[in-house]
Amino acid sequence: MSYKETLLMPQTDFPMRGNLPKREPEMQKRWEEENIYEKVQERTKGRPLFVLHDGPPYANGDLHMGHALNKILKDFIVRYKSMSGYHAPYVPGWDTHGLPIEVALTKKKKIKRKELSITEFRKLCEEYALDQIDRQREQFKQLGVRGDWDNPYITLKPEFEAQQIKVFGEMAKRGYIYKGKKPVYWSPSSESALAEAEIEYQDKRSPSIYVAFDVTDGNGVLDGDEKIVIWTTTPWTIPANLAIAVHPELEYAVVEASGSKYVIAHDLLEEVTQKLEWENPTVVKSLKGQDLERVVAKHPFYDRDSLVILGEHVTTESGTGCVHTAPGHGEDDFWIGKQYDLDVLCPVDEKGVFTEEAPGFEGQFYDKANKEITQKLDEVGALLKLEFITHSYPHDWRTKKPTIFRATSQWFASVKDFREDLLEAIKNVNWHPHWGEIRMHNMVKDREDWCISRQRVWGVPIPVFYGENGEPIINEETIEHVANLFREHGSNVWFEREAKDLLPEGFTHPSSPNGKFTKETDIMDVWFDSGSTHQGVLVERDDLDRPADLYLEGSDQYRGWFNSSLTTSVAVTGKAPYKGILSHGFTLDGEGRKMSKSLGNVMVPSKIMKQLGADILRLWVASTDYSADVRVSDNILKQVAEVYRKIRNTFRFLLGNLHDFDPTKDAVPEADLEEVDQYMLIRLQETICKVRKAYDDYEYSTIYHTINNFCTVDLSSFYLDFAKDILYIEKADDHRRRSIQTVYYDMIVSLSKLLSPILSHTSEEVWQYIPGVEEESVQLTDMPEAREVKNEATIKGKWEDFMEVREDVLKALEEARADKIIGKSLEAKLTIVPKDEATMDLLESMKHLHQYLIVSEVNLAQSHDLAKSYDRVSVAVEKHDGEKCQRCWVASHTVGKDEKHPDLCERCADVVDKKMES
Repeated sequence: MSYKETLLMPQTDFPMRGNLPKREPEMQKRWEEENIYEKVQERTKGRPLFVLHDGPPYANGDLHMGHALNKILKDFIVRYKSMSGYHAPYVPGWDTHGLPIEVALTKKKKIKRKELSITEFRKLCEEYALDQIDRQREQFKQLGVRGDWDNPYITLKPEFEAQQIKVFGEMAKRGYIYKGKKPVYWSPSSESALAEAEIEYQDKRSPSIYVAFDVTDGNGVLDGDEKIVIWTTTPWTIPANLAIAVHPELEYAVVEASGSKYVIAHDLLEEVTQKLEWENPTVVKSLKGQDLERVVAKHPFYDRDSLVILGEHVTTESGTGCVHTAPGHGEDDFWIGKQYDLDVLCPVDEKGVFTEEAPGFEGQFYDKANKEITQKLDEVGALLKLEFITHSYPHDWRTKKPTIFRATSQWFASVKDFREDLLEAIKNVNWHPHWGEIRMHNMVKDREDWCISRQRVWGVPIPVFYGENGEPIINEETIEHVANLFREHGSNVWFEREAKDLLPEGFTHPSSPNGKFTKETDIMDVWFDSGSTHQGVLVERDDLDRPADLYLEGSDQYRGWFNSSLTTSVAVTGKAPYKGILSHGFTLDGEGRKMSKSLGNVMVPSKIMKQLGADILRLWVASTDYSADVRVSDNILKQVAEVYRKIRNTFRFLLGNLHDFDPTKDAVPEADLEEVDQYMLIRLQETICKVRKAYDDYEYSTIYHTINNFCTVDLSSFYLDFAKDILYIEKADDHRRRSIQTVYYDMIVSLSKLLSPILSHTSEEVWQYIPGVEEESVQLTDMPEAREVKNEATIKGKWEDFMEVREDVLKALEEARADKIIGKSLEAKLTIVPKDEATMDLLESMKHLHQYLIVSEVNLAQSHDLAKSYDRVSVAVEKHDGEKCQRCWVASHTVGKDEKHPDLCERCADVVDKKMES
């Protein structure tokens, strides 16, 4: 007979190869058909609510690695929470307004904006956004992200816009909304104002000039023939100069050099002397900055004064200590100009082109005018020095082009009016990482105003009417009426109807005695849209609640969504919209560089999923320290795929050895388990405990390493390896075999649950092959609870000691293999000489020692001439002189003693005989 047929070899239909790119879409389709999201929600109904509020990605373009990192992290959290005692709905959302969609239509779709009405163009924007949502939604599903995909929140939806109007109205009611003219970040490329959150800094090459302003009235402190020296990197703002600021407490020097007298800060004399190449300058007079107040100088090429004023913002870090001041082009300039009743001159239009208020430069783009303005300064003898520098300069984060400061009439939210409430709310939030609190505090502590108006058309209109005298009208009646109109018709109604048709019927106001009204044409900053989701989503939907338990986004959102959400929520409720903030870093290539098409290092989630599968991408996310920037490359993913292969092989081995195990009939009671199985059960409980804590702490890399270590060290290298000699060789219902199977069963069930939030597809696949489980999906189960095993401390101590001894034995076997004494370890006969009585007692107490060490024979001795010394024991390795059993491959002196089975050892002959009898 063939002895191979008498072995109980592993049997399972669970495939060795994952073939994830093929199997995952099939599984996702089944989840959708079986409404798995709804089933999860139904199962957990009535539990404490946990709300992770989804920050809306922008509805434009395919998903990048940052999207994948973000959404997969969110999925880890939501899946875990729904398996650990919470009701955790997940409502995905999208940000749909704003300039990129306008640009996409005009550039990609070749739409001619000027040939369409505002309403027609907005409808095209809406169609484009909804198409993008459909594309992105499918890609998010492919990542295995579970959520209410059929009912997401979308910021262009009427019900959302209505709630946004209410947020605006409540802020207005509290006095936080006002209209004013002041310099704001302005993007000529977008033709719109920008908020600070929409600014990013890039290097820019700019002209650096020193300019002399002739003093015309020394105001009793100067002789009147001096020149005040300013320095600037924006020559284009010189036409708007109205003043020169000096610090009241600084010491200033009148310096005689090159035949003229110049006024500069004394501390900068050496630096300016070097820059302007003065030879032997002489200080003829010193005075405090406050003494120079209201000295009058003359604009270099216009017939107007430039007043010397005092400003605390002036420093001696660079320049001359005399600061060129143009109230229409700088925030500090604006505020200090107000103190001196200076005009807010802004001779640049929305496209960045000079108007007639800058004679001689009309029609020129501001940046190109730098050259002509510098030449003009040179012509009139005011230019002292020109050079070029590269410095960090604000850019429009959408168009990547430089911005300017430009004074315009805008709508603002006065953050300073409730800033202390914001700072208090920040203290009451749980921040992960902890530095997030400091970062947010610093962003808020000096914040004055938030410019919330934009000069575009694709967005939510600012719901303000104007009376005949130009007075803005915002009150509860108009806000409520507009909100109801938006809920019924959407915000397009604002552009479809005249002002009178947007007001409540019979509306009157003292500012319009003739009943004539106009409406605001600006739209709201898109950050006001997404910053209103706590109202438009958490309050609007029945399945969510405010405040959310957690907001999770990239670290750039401290200035973005975290910030705008906090601002609007504190403004209308007095509290933060979130209990906790969790942030992650950016995705970089394998060398730590930012991904860009020009470098050719861009990795795309959809491509990775087609090649490797979503679970590899998910496991990569789990492997990262996402609190900092994370790296991804083909090589990194290859390493992750190798870890996945080890985990999958572990699953397959466990399943294969449970093919004849019925947990309801064959399971061994815990107290009757073999001691080694009890020890491995303890190791499983420790793993469960560590993994559960890591989930609670959002530390997924700990889970990755813990599970990988458990599978490779505890299982593959030890428990699964030595157990083959029992699982394959003994008869089916042998107690030792059933004992191992009982623990294997506990392991496969526990591991599939523990990994379900991370390896969502693979855990689901495994679940379908586990015998005896009742739930149709692992997603409809709860996380395993770590339990105490009887005599845990004693068993653990004993077997940890043994594992140390085993390490010594493994070293000895490896050396014997290298010395050609043995080939496979089953050829070995060991003599172990313990170094102390405790170790001797330990090894004497252990039955089946040769199986645990996967050798054919083990003897204990007080000494042995061939024994090599190791940490705990000395070991002698010899080749076993018995014959090899053809069934179990163990060398034994009992082979050949059974006449019926001369090729088998005594143990195997007995098992085969009993099998033949049955």
